[in-house]
Amino acid sequence: MDKPLALIIEDDIDLAEIFSMSLRGGGFETEIIRDGKKALERLAGTPPLVVVLDLHLPFIAGSEILQNIRSDPRLAKTATIVATADAQQADDLRAQADLVLLKPVSVDQLRELAKRMLRRWQDEQPAASPG
Repeated sequence: MDKPLALIIEDDIDLAEIFSMSLRGGGFETEIIRDGKKALERLAGTPPLVVVLDLHLPFIAGSEILQNIRSDPRLAKTATIVATADAQQADDLRAQADLVLLKPVSVDQLRELAKRMLRRWQDEQPAASPG
């Protein structure tokens, strides 16, 4: 079984690398995108299982990307994790996101969360038929 994709949409390259390391440690393949425009273009392709989303991005805001994810039926099973230092905006988006994490985000917390999401995804996969 291939590893599921976690898309990290974060313009701070150091944070993006930390998120990527955490999610890879939790069993995901990761891809980093650093601006909102490229994120929307990428989301038009193969749907990721998880999106870690910063709210303050170049070109297109994370809140608009979150609305796009929630309105696209292809992305209905994509879990969204908003990671932001903006507590007020985080509160405003709690109903739309699957999870809101306030920065700084614990690497261990994100890795354990990734492992739980991966187990849930594996449980939902059809059993392979014996050859």
